[in-house]
Formats: sequence, C-alpha cells, structure tokens
Amino acid sequence: MTEPTGPQEQGAERLGYLGLGLMGVPMARRLLQAGFQLSIWNRSAGKTAALAELGARSATSASDVAASASIIFMCVTDAAAVEDIVFGQAGLAKTPGPGKLVVDFSSINPDATRTIAARLKSINGMGWIDAPVSGGTKGAEEGTLAVMAGGDAADIERVRPYVLAMARRLTHMGPTGAGQITKLCNQVIAGCAMIVLAEATRLAANAGIDAGRLPEALAGGFADSIPLQLFVPRMVQGIHSPPLGHIATILKDLDTVVEVARKTSTAVAHDIACRAIVQTGGISAWRRRRRARGLQAVRSAAPLSGHRFRGRH
Repeated sequence: MTEPTGPQEQGAERLGYLGLGLMGVPMARRLLQAGFQLSIWNRSAGKTAALAELGARSATSASDVAASASIIFMCVTDAAAVEDIVFGQAGLAKTPGPGKLVVDFSSINPDATRTIAARLKSINGMGWIDAPVSGGTKGAEEGTLAVMAGGDAADIERVRPYVLAMARRLTHMGPTGAGQITKLCNQVIAGCAMIVLAEATRLAANAGIDAGRLPEALAGGFADSIPLQLFVPRMVQGIHSPPLGHIATILKDLDTVVEVARKTSTAVAHDIACRAIVQTGGISAWRRRRRARGLQAVRSAAPLSGHRFRGRH
C-alpha cells in the first residue's frame, strides 16, 4: 500500500480519535503521518502529549472531538467504556451528529453494538460503524491491521481511505454488529492458537530441541501463521515487554463468544476450555485444577457441544 505522506488534501474529512491505549496511539500516529487533521482525546490526558507534538489537537472531551470532526474513530476496552464515552457527561451524544460517523475499533458484544448505535442515532443522528481489528500492536505500528466492519455500505466506503492509512485490509461483513461477530470468529481461532503455540514450544524445549527454530522450521507448512512467527520467539526468550496485548482482553472476548454461542446454539466447548486454560495459567495448571474440581468446569460445556466429557479428557 502506498501511504499518503503529504499535507491533507482539500476536501478531506476532519478526523477524531478517542482512546489512546496500546492500539490507539500507533493508529492515531499513522493518521497524523498520513497528513490528516486529527483531534484526540483520552480519559487519561497524559497519553495525548506525544501525539500533540506530532500535530494532533488535544481536545477537552469526547464531545469536543465530535464537534470538530466528521469521522470519529474510537478504540477502548469494553462496552462499558464505549457507553460512557458515547452517552456520559460530555460524550458524543451531547454534540449534533447528522452527517457524522463513529468508527468503533473496540471489541464488544454485537448486541451492545447494535443497541449503542441505534440509541445514538435516535439522540443526535450520528452514524455508526463497528470495525474491530486484528493484528495486534505490531499491525497497528506497521499499518497491516485487518479491519472487519459492520454498517451501511456507503458509510464504509466513506471511511475506507482513512482506515487504510491504519490498516492493510477493510472488509464489509454486513449490517451493524457484523464486524463484532467476525471479530469473535477471529478470537475463537486466535485464542486457542495461543494455547497450542505455548504447548508446542514447551514440548520442543522439554524434548531437547531448539524451540527458537520452530518458526523457521514450520514456515510455509500447514502449522505456519502470523502468531507462530510473532509469539513463539517471545515465548522462548521470555520476552514480556513491550506487551502485545492483555490477557484480560482475550478473556473478555471469549466470554462474549460463549454468550453469543448460547444464543445461536453453537458448540464452543473448545473455547470454554481455552478460556479456562488462559485464566488458570497454562495447560498443566488447568489440568490440575480440573482434576481437583472433578471436571466440573469442562462438564459445564457439554450442553453446548453435545459431547460427554469423561475422565481422561
């Protein structure tokens, strides 16, 4: 992708960015480097300083950002944070919204997305696109994120050139909420993959081979993946900083997977197990706790999957 590096073109939209965490900072930085006008706001004001030095306007509130921007990007922790920024004191709902769009990169429950979008539209006429991302902090830094979007097709085409300053791919998956459902599918795969990668890395090390060579050895084969290439070297070397994400985030998303699965009669027994493994600190620890609890945590998944869990699973 060719990056726009010159000054903002005449007629380009004014942009805003809310939420300057691990993902928000590098994504907002790329918008500034592309030459776009950008207003920023974060609940912890200290995180705006570095971006302000690059030319961003530090706003006093989410409402202040919305007053000066026609497209407002947002990336925060969970649905409660989204609701607070949208409907709280000095939130987006306090500003006239016709013709303006919110692009929410946060990962939240699809039902929450639909409710928030409809409520905001009824209050001030502001549009909504749910656009969760995948690719982690590395993807945010390099502009290689995958963005999966739900909303009106015309709205998505309107924001496409700005999103592609931050991402490699923007895919319209359907109406409001479709982006969030797609992200849950991503988390089903990614969440379990992390556990499997840790198990494979430990197996290699315990069996006496150089686990650090796994990415090279498996490159191009069926086991190859971006997580394999990115995370296994960190696992082998015990690299924890800078963080590429938070365990709490994947646990939150796996909880949402289970909730949506129950509503759609979808079997997700493996994801319940993966969540338990992550929460308890690894497969070996999880197995010990399972035995101590008499397999109760895993049996709770049986009604969803149709499987019967017996003693040696």
